[in-house]
Amino acid sequence: QVQLAQSGGGSVQAGGSLRLACTASTPTWSSYCKAWFRQAPGKEREGVALVDSDDYTNHADSVKGRFTISTDNNKNTLYLQMNSLKPEDTAMYYCAVKNEVPGRACDYDGTWHAWGQGTQVTVAS
Repeated sequence: QVQLAQSGGGSVQAGGSLRLACTASTPTWSSYCKAWFRQAPGKEREGVALVDSDDYTNHADSVKGRFTISTDNNKNTLYLQMNSLKPEDTAMYYCAVKNEVPGRACDYDGTWHAWGQGTQVTVAS
């Protein structure tokens, strides 16, 4: 059973930066699809960024150029570097992992079998 532990949330002013981290307890961390999601009150959960086992990344249009997803497989850790933060980025952020299907690129759909506990990101205008 994979367990994910998050850290790095907080409150910043618009234009500021935060770095989220998600550490997994698993010997096969590098083989998973890994992603960051966020959910604001009254809104649906949305995918923010994802990365596959070959380190290919995909970022949502709303954060492209501002957020960067990355991994440190030696530490079994997933990161989300968030720069130029906007008030609309305010949400609860979650990391998640799922098994990577051979021959298929990672995407946000399907069942993510492990989730972090969530961390609040608040951006003041």
